[in-house]
Amino acid sequence: MTRLKMPKVVFLPHKERCPSGLVIEAKVGEKIIDIALRNGIEIEHACEYACACATCHCIIRKGFRSLEEISELEADMLDKAWGLEQESRLSCQAKLADHDLVIEIPRYTINYSHSY
Repeated sequence: MTRLKMPKVVFLPHKERCPSGLVIEAKVGEKIIDIALRNGIEIEHACEYACACATCHCIIRKGFRSLEEISELEADMLDKAWGLEQESRLSCQAKLADHDLVIEIPRYTINYSHSY
């Protein structure tokens, strides 16, 4: 039986979340946040995947077009994200397709549930 090649997900280095960066093979259909959390990358997710905040904002540096089209609700939530870019997505909504991804976790996040 031939094993299908799993897509690679590259998390770029982030000072607090993933200092050395990480390359992971993951299953098609998995949410980016699940891939990150399962591999020890603590991406904030204040709304618990409900698409009701922007704390899990990430930037897809490679493979953006391979993801499902963004929903209107996700686009509305992303408008609240710090450092929004053309290739921004909420990691709780974006699911891995059959292409490799390169992901940047922004340096800052807006988390209304915490006061600093």
